[in-house]
Amino acid sequence: MKNVKTRRGADIASDHHPIGAMMKLKLKKHWTTGGTALQRFNKAFLRDTNKLNEFKIILNKRFQALQDLLKEEETTMEDNCKGIIEALTSTCQEIPGRNKHYHKEWISVETLDKIQARKNKKTAISNSQITTQKIKPQAEYTEANEQVEKSIKADNQKYIMTTRVTTAFASIGFNIHKGKTKILNYDMENTNSITLDDETL
Repeated sequence: MKNVKTRRGADIASDHHPIGAMMKLKLKKHWTTGGTALQRFNKAFLRDTNKLNEFKIILNKRFQALQDLLKEEETTMEDNCKGIIEALTSTCQEIPGRNKHYHKEWISVETLDKIQARKNKKTAISNSQITTQKIKPQAEYTEANEQVEKSIKADNQKYIMTTRVTTAFASIGFNIHKGKTKILNYDMENTNSITLDDETL
């Protein structure tokens, strides 16, 4: 072990801080990574219609500028491809951003925004140095943490309910896309009862 530090910026609802350590490992002499790493972007934010529309507008502006540039100058096909790739990657870095953390697919965009707000409140607590200044941010952080937990629980229940309903439909061979309007009721207390037009499936 070379160096050990506490990481005060971790977003956990506790007064404890995780520890990070620098360790020296003996690897093979000729260690090669084999090429460049892929850039992964956060596609979950594009589920939000506002961010998707903003992404489309900025991408259209970049492609319009690229098209105007191509009309003025004679360029090769390689230059065209480089321009398209650069426009796409710069737009993806600007709007959705890089995929910093792995989030479950069922977590909604609103919950991700609440998580980001909670992280900002955690950094406000860490930055305040006097204990009297920490009282108000600590109360705000506790409230934000409760909202995040409620939102995550609601998203999880919604995801579980939709997967159970689709599984029930698949098990009885019911095609959802028949064009018929049916009233589907789901009882949260009794997980086995799914009714379709008041008939238990």
